[in-house]
Amino acid sequence: MEVSGEKEQTKLIPVLNIRDGELPAVLLAFGYFFCLLCSYYILRPMRDEMAIASGVENMQWLFTGTFFAMLAVTPLFGFLASRFLRKQIIPFTYGFFLINIIIFYVLFRADLTSPWIARGFFWWVSVFNFFVVSVFWAYMSDIFSPGQGKRLFGIIAAGGSVGAITGPLLTQSLVTELGTANLLLVSAAFLFLALVCMLALLKHERDTQEFHTSKADEKLGGSWLEGFLAIFRSRYMAGIAAWIMISTLAATFLYFQQAEIIRDAFDSPEERIRMFARIDLAVNGLTLLTQIFIVGRLMGRFGVSVTLALFPLVTLAGFAALAIAPVLLVVVAFQATQRAVNFAVAQPSYRVLYTTVSDAEKYKAQPFIDTVGVRGGDAASGWVYATLAQTFGWGMQPLALFILPLAGLWAFLSYRLGRIHQQKLQNREETSS
Repeated sequence: MEVSGEKEQTKLIPVLNIRDGELPAVLLAFGYFFCLLCSYYILRPMRDEMAIASGVENMQWLFTGTFFAMLAVTPLFGFLASRFLRKQIIPFTYGFFLINIIIFYVLFRADLTSPWIARGFFWWVSVFNFFVVSVFWAYMSDIFSPGQGKRLFGIIAAGGSVGAITGPLLTQSLVTELGTANLLLVSAAFLFLALVCMLALLKHERDTQEFHTSKADEKLGGSWLEGFLAIFRSRYMAGIAAWIMISTLAATFLYFQQAEIIRDAFDSPEERIRMFARIDLAVNGLTLLTQIFIVGRLMGRFGVSVTLALFPLVTLAGFAALAIAPVLLVVVAFQATQRAVNFAVAQPSYRVLYTTVSDAEKYKAQPFIDTVGVRGGDAASGWVYATLAQTFGWGMQPLALFILPLAGLWAFLSYRLGRIHQQKLQNREETSS
């Protein structure tokens, strides 16, 4: 959606920094992401309860299983992305996961309570989340220009936050009345609506002049291995992969500590599901206003370097607080703040990094990093945590201190990636002028 003379355009909605011709695409993208995350956040508390039911001391095996599931699925996605048109591969991805939800509904309704079905559901939700969100952002970074991404990605991400608020509210209020199985149908309905919004946006891209030349009817070509190889061919992509790995390590440590505390605080699975839903609700409530009114202006004023570095700096402060006072209130407050900053500020900034890369890197390297990279980081982090906690007997304080130097390195890496992105953007502008 490249628009020339962007600075001279009239601001259609000044408070949101939306300019002439952009509103229909922004609304469709907003609705698309709303439905997508609403679908996921109905499933997430159910997934977290199944992790506890499997045993907190065994969660590293769940993360390892998720990683191997990603290893199996990601090459297949890369192969399909190389062979099929983009207007085909994106709907196919959502349709595939929609069918999966229906399969789990049938299994749950049949009252099949095998531990392997619970583990399979945990693995599947973890794969579902990263694939559908990664494909969404790959498409967004494809159709919006870098300048528009800085202004509009925060607003579009707010659609996801509204969905992420709606999902836990529905789960919290309906889990007792409908039961777990019927919640899956509610999730499926929202995923279907996300597919409808995506197809409408695809049609809007082809039919209007506000976008750059549509790539929906193009194939990416190449090999499915390109996503993996791109990390080694580009220092920029390698830096993005390292950013994700450190982010995942910090998040996994915090997730394990939260699971231990909530396990000890509540006896009932329903109460734990409600607690997880309440945490999700608090996180996404904190996120929403920041995304709508602040992120676009923050990136415009300070650039991607500063906004991307906020996330590791907040993580550093949070783990420092946890090292001083490893108690329930601090863990919950840190979890809510860290995730809110991630969703509101870090994720839009992180996605802007992909607006200056090649199409193959957007649709192959980005999903590879977001799936195999993240879940590989989860698996490795889970085993690091288990080794330190179980073998060496580390408690919350030493585990929190372990993260602090890594968070400092992560903040420096964030700043450098932002600077490289700006240089790539300047080089592109000089080449096109």
